[in-house]
Amino acid sequence: MTFVSHFHQLLSVALMWLMNCQFCLSQEVENTTSYFDDMDYNNYTMDYSAFPGLCVKEGNRKFRGWFMPTFYSAICFMGLVGNLLVILTYFYFQRLKTMTDVYLLNLSFADLLFALSLPFWAANSMAKWVLGVFVCKAIHAVYKVSFYSSMFLLCSISVDRYFAIAKAISAHRHRSQAVVFSKISSGVIWVMALIFSIPEMEYTTVNNDTCTPFSSNSDPLRVKIQTSQIVVAFVIPLLVMSFCYSSIVQTLCQARNFERNKAIKVILVVVAVFLVCQMPYNLVLFWTTLVTAKGGTSDCKYENNLLYATDITQCVAFLRCCLNPFVYAFIGVKFRHDLLKLLKDLGCMSQERFFRYTCGRRRSSAATDTETTTTFSP
Repeated sequence: MTFVSHFHQLLSVALMWLMNCQFCLSQEVENTTSYFDDMDYNNYTMDYSAFPGLCVKEGNRKFRGWFMPTFYSAICFMGLVGNLLVILTYFYFQRLKTMTDVYLLNLSFADLLFALSLPFWAANSMAKWVLGVFVCKAIHAVYKVSFYSSMFLLCSISVDRYFAIAKAISAHRHRSQAVVFSKISSGVIWVMALIFSIPEMEYTTVNNDTCTPFSSNSDPLRVKIQTSQIVVAFVIPLLVMSFCYSSIVQTLCQARNFERNKAIKVILVVVAVFLVCQMPYNLVLFWTTLVTAKGGTSDCKYENNLLYATDITQCVAFLRCCLNPFVYAFIGVKFRHDLLKLLKDLGCMSQERFFRYTCGRRRSSAATDTETTTTFSP
């Protein structure tokens, strides 16, 4: 009996202890819940100083969230309007009579595709990517193919100008085959653009709710792809354009034509637009590639500054899709005349205004050749 009585006493003590622990835990949970309920999350900030190894990129994310969508929207609108006008003008008047016409039409298609991809990148910088991996790969494919084809077509236009002006005799000799050759070469350019885009398209994925061409563990691949992009889409086009346009300027300086200065100014504008748009981004991309090849950087401020520089210079590089129609097409006298006629036929311009813009613009036979080769008008 003594053992049983002791057991009952121990059991009652144990039950009392458990009930007391349960009461204490419930009080603690209630106090904790009340603490979090009373907390003002809007004024709460994370103390990142407790994590010295963590690089905070909140400022860059906020910057991308408002700057890039605004910039992308403006570029998309101007790119769509400008390139659609070029495409409509060529199809309406069936003006594919020279190599330059074919290249310009393909350039407008490339820039139009590029502009159509910008709304997706604007949404990607504002919020989480919700369209899945397939759409992510598809949009990135459109972006890259249009990018490479645009660069290759700019090279082709400069080469066509070189032969039309600096090698005018040989160009005139093969004039009948020029349009066919330009159509074939344009097809080859699109195929090459697709081939150069395949490696990056293959590794494009959704990482941390963001559509990105590289995952976090693909630094060696990133270095190779970015290096090839810099060489193929900037260095080679820059060398080709520099040689062709410098030879053209040298030829024009030897000519005795009153339109010579105008032609040289057009060439300088073309080269300046290419350099201003493409050089800053490619310099930043080259520096970022070097940093990645060395294993990255532990300086958080330096890393954030690189991200800011990449975002800003990339937006400047994207300007090419809305500037190309003005630099390569609208600057031509004959193309402007056809565009105005198209607007008149569509009812967007009165007959009086059309004649006011076009009458009295007679060109001498000496000026015609220069305007043809300079502004791509047949």
